[in-house]
Amino acid sequence: MKFQISTKKLQEALNVVGHATAGITTTPILENILIKVNYKNVVLTANNLEMAIEYMIDSDVTISSEGAFSVPSKLFSSYMNLVSDDTCQIELIKNDSVQIKTESGVTKIKGINAEEFPVIPNIKEELSLTLKGSIVRKSIEKTLFSSAEGNIRPTLAGLLVNISEKEVTFASTDSFRLSEYKTHLDTPIDKSFSQIIPSKTSYEIKGIIKDDDMVKIISGENQIAFFCGNAKIYSRLLNGKFPDYSNFFPKSYATKAVINRVDLIQALRKINLISKENNYSIKMSMSSETGILLETSETQIGEGEVKLTGSVEGEDNIIGVNSTYFLEALGVMDSTHIALSFENPLAPIMVLPVDDDKKKKDTSEFKHIIMPLKI
Repeated sequence: MKFQISTKKLQEALNVVGHATAGITTTPILENILIKVNYKNVVLTANNLEMAIEYMIDSDVTISSEGAFSVPSKLFSSYMNLVSDDTCQIELIKNDSVQIKTESGVTKIKGINAEEFPVIPNIKEELSLTLKGSIVRKSIEKTLFSSAEGNIRPTLAGLLVNISEKEVTFASTDSFRLSEYKTHLDTPIDKSFSQIIPSKTSYEIKGIIKDDDMVKIISGENQIAFFCGNAKIYSRLLNGKFPDYSNFFPKSYATKAVINRVDLIQALRKINLISKENNYSIKMSMSSETGILLETSETQIGEGEVKLTGSVEGEDNIIGVNSTYFLEALGVMDSTHIALSFENPLAPIMVLPVDDDKKKKDTSEFKHIIMPLKI
């Protein structure tokens, strides 16, 4: 195994596949990156058994001899990120080592035989479709933050993805909040899809896919793959049934407020300095006469309140809410104003972006609810 390659291309590839490298484990090979040198390209692979990423380099590379070997991901990537030479020569030498040679120096890194590296299972294709990278990335950004962590309810530690003829829907919930993002497709597709993609996989996909990529999605036998550009991302799917959440979103309200989103974010950040001592529990008072008031109860470090202007319709009311959850929802919206509505202080709180440009032809829809806190 011997090849010469553009340092920049190799650094880019390592940055992508490194996201699928396992941390410190009892299986050292999972901490490695597989380097496979073919007749016309070099393929880097990382596989932590939950997710795998392949990245093919087929330009700015000169192959002298084919072969394969695996090297420790962190060490190899850290070293390559410090290399400033335009090109480097990589060669498998004796003593199970890879030699990295540049104009400024030579380094040898010990690794593990390629035969020990876990093979990525072939996907028995049941479904294949292609979406714009911008749709996939934005759908993940709008929903990932409200997915669950841990293994208490495994199906909530992922994003529900429903794809129909003219619509792509992503949804997530941790049982305290729920997000849904719909995108209407300009060109209908003739396939349908409904699966739960792990949150960790979704996070990595969001970081790898670019808006102008065309993303091919292949699914089958509890596995899914995303092909975009030079990268291929493989992942298991989550088994189980995602909650039927369609009736969770309230269809009426007794109190509704429309508030400037940026002003509300700043107010919440101020109140969070105090409310963090009380698990970020705050009260929101809404009145058609006096506007909106955010308050914390007294904590060991103090108490506080922030007043906001905004329009309030319906009944005057007070609700309790987790201010961090609220901030995270506001952070994925891009409208100037948001609408906040609820039926009573014990009912789910609906948070919606307010369309401030009627001429804008954005057919996407975002909905979010937060469960209230007792006050």
